[in-house]
Amino acid sequence: MNKQKTTKVNTLRLARQLSVLGAMGLATTAYAAKPYDASQYMTGDWGGLRHELYDKGYDFTFEYVGEAATNLNGGYNDDRTARYSDQFALGVQLDLEKLFGWHGAEAKLAITERSGRNLGNDRISDPRAGMFSSPQEVWGRGQTWRLTQMWVKQTFMDDKLDVKFGRFGEGEDFNSFPCDFQNLAFCGSQVGNWIGDIWYNWPVAQWALRVKYNLTPELYAQIGAYEQNPSYLETGNAWKLSGSGTKGAIIPVELVWSPSINSLPGEYRLGYYYSTAKANDVYEDENGDAQAATGGTYKSHSSKHGWWVVAQQQLTSHNGDASRGLSIFANATVHDKATNVVDNYQQVGFVYKGLFDARPQDDIGVGVARIHVNDDVSDRARLANALSGIDDYDNPGFVPVRSSEYDAEIYYGVHFTNWLTVRPNLQYIKRPGGVDEVDNALVAGLKVQAKF
Repeated sequence: MNKQKTTKVNTLRLARQLSVLGAMGLATTAYAAKPYDASQYMTGDWGGLRHELYDKGYDFTFEYVGEAATNLNGGYNDDRTARYSDQFALGVQLDLEKLFGWHGAEAKLAITERSGRNLGNDRISDPRAGMFSSPQEVWGRGQTWRLTQMWVKQTFMDDKLDVKFGRFGEGEDFNSFPCDFQNLAFCGSQVGNWIGDIWYNWPVAQWALRVKYNLTPELYAQIGAYEQNPSYLETGNAWKLSGSGTKGAIIPVELVWSPSINSLPGEYRLGYYYSTAKANDVYEDENGDAQAATGGTYKSHSSKHGWWVVAQQQLTSHNGDASRGLSIFANATVHDKATNVVDNYQQVGFVYKGLFDARPQDDIGVGVARIHVNDDVSDRARLANALSGIDDYDNPGFVPVRSSEYDAEIYYGVHFTNWLTVRPNLQYIKRPGGVDEVDNALVAGLKVQAKF
């Protein structure tokens, strides 16, 4: 069989594999070669079948995240209640070198399902203003089944060049950050939390291309192009593939440095994004006047941009054990003042793993975040209230004036088994939604993470 026919046969074979396996299983991070460990799954080794499939190139996962939250004090509505949100994720990672002999190639398929309710909407924030963060990060983006990952990745030049194409979100590769906290201000890609109209975090996917080049073993640069299509956010389009409704593209670039300092790991990210789609001004109309006064069409800008920095560094080991110890982290994002409601965000915190010798895999985390509202957004609300003559906050026609929201969380993660971690937490939300008139809120939460 000639090379062209072989390639065609392999392609058809891959398509059949993807169609059969796409709904069967998921990991929330990009694939990396790792030793097989059946103890990380509740269902174990399936009588040896799971290990056999893994050795052949099939890595199945079934993950669950559940988050409960109750308002202990404060918030917009003092009535105490509890809310529960959760997510199921099923996926399969395919090692295409094992399956078809394609060196340096792999593929991923994943679907997710979200359900439940969010305490932030029900009790914490003024419904006229909303809440910037969320006490249950797993809630949102439509409580529905979604196609979340469908991509192929290929390495070249002795693995220095890495190209990934298909359906996935920006935060999978750019501005990436762990998600052990329950409050959204400390979970995942923070850029996507504050420009969610153009940067689609998990579980939303869009057509995308990401190219990464390893400059040194510790340093790489990457660039991407992601379809900017707001129709993907709609519940009815959770499986849409056509690309109709595309407004432009968002192009992120990032430099990532992963040094070992005193033999302890760290990761530092510096990035920039540029959106080619048109974006409305937050204050001016098309003639440069205050839109709140004229009621005219908002001024349109040809693009939108911003940048970010992420730092994570382990500082200590615990009695010489580098798998335990203190790590610190920090995140900051800056956004386009002309077009974005949130113009900057900062976050700092720490995680200590294995604080107690009797519980070497437990972890404790503490984080504090500030989400700042664009001054133009606040000025527009003040002007709208002045023009309407409404100065009573309790009047339904009053437009809440937003400034900064502050979020804090402390959790303790109980590592029951390699497949189950439970993290009770306390959250304090100052000025929910950035609205002074809303009482500061104290929230108790519980996050469950399991792999089946």
